[in-house]
Amino acid sequence: MPVTTPADLAIEQARQSAEAALKAAHDAGAAVQAAQDALASGHAEAAADAAGAAAHALSGGVIDPFVFRLSIFVLAIFVGYFVVWSVTPALHTPLMSVTNAISSVIVVGALLSVGVEFLAPGTGLARGFGFLAVILASVNIFGGFLVTSRMLAMYKKKS
Repeated sequence: MPVTTPADLAIEQARQSAEAALKAAHDAGAAVQAAQDALASGHAEAAADAAGAAAHALSGGVIDPFVFRLSIFVLAIFVGYFVVWSVTPALHTPLMSVTNAISSVIVVGALLSVGVEFLAPGTGLARGFGFLAVILASVNIFGGFLVTSRMLAMYKKKS
């Protein structure tokens, strides 16, 4: 029976750890490659899944892909907040015009959702959400035009 010394145990544990790290690095590399392929093909959802899988593999299973996506969402909230509040008044009017254009696309989609009952019966929930989306997007468009006209009035010469 071989005598196991503490040095032999440490070497065995280091070998096992190195093998686990090599496997995790290989899995993470494959997930990163999948994320790059998904981004190159324009599939953002698949890229996010692959990035979550890469974080999961790289951390040895400690980081859950849901937590990874949630952290990206929270970071996007903070970045969006600071970007919006750092906009100078001179840029506000063009940004409001873009927001109004996006809201008009939302109105078109919402109108399609409101009219979905003509295509399939039993879609009351879709019609309700579509109606709510039409109302909210219309308020957003109207408010955007009010803010835009007020911002343009700031640049007029006072007589």
